[in-house]
Amino acid sequence: MTTMSLPLIGFTALPHVGGILGGLIRRKEVYTWYASLKKPSWCPPNAAFPVVWTSLYTGMGYGSYLIWKELGGFTEDAVVPMGLYGLQLALNWASVPLFFGAHSQKWGLIEIVLLDGAIGATMLSWYPIHRTASLLLAPYLAWMCYTTAIRYCIWRDNPDEKEE
Repeated sequence: MTTMSLPLIGFTALPHVGGILGGLIRRKEVYTWYASLKKPSWCPPNAAFPVVWTSLYTGMGYGSYLIWKELGGFTEDAVVPMGLYGLQLALNWASVPLFFGAHSQKWGLIEIVLLDGAIGATMLSWYPIHRTASLLLAPYLAWMCYTTAIRYCIWRDNPDEKEE
């Protein structure tokens, strides 16, 4: 294993950490609380989520490696693009505990809209540095916009009793 392959593996694997932890929370709620919610007819089946998220986390992780490598590591030039990446990753990891763990449709919707903006900002900051890295986030942004629409419908059709 070469020295450069360790950062590649680390950056690519990092997003999966939060995904695995979130999956543990989601797994407990998907057949109970989440199943009881009114959802749009175009909501994906539960079996789609592990496949989709494995691809998205791998793409974003690899993209972050490309940016890190292009900028020569954690340099001054990397502060904004890697900082935005870290922000969107933190928001991503917070999404499942907030929505599935806390059962908060309202805050889950607010948080996911912020996440969409953070992903877009990350893509914009990455584009002049490494176009491929930026474009690796496009399926992620598309999935999150789709998920945001689902969360909106869930919020609209399932009032939070404790938040009214």
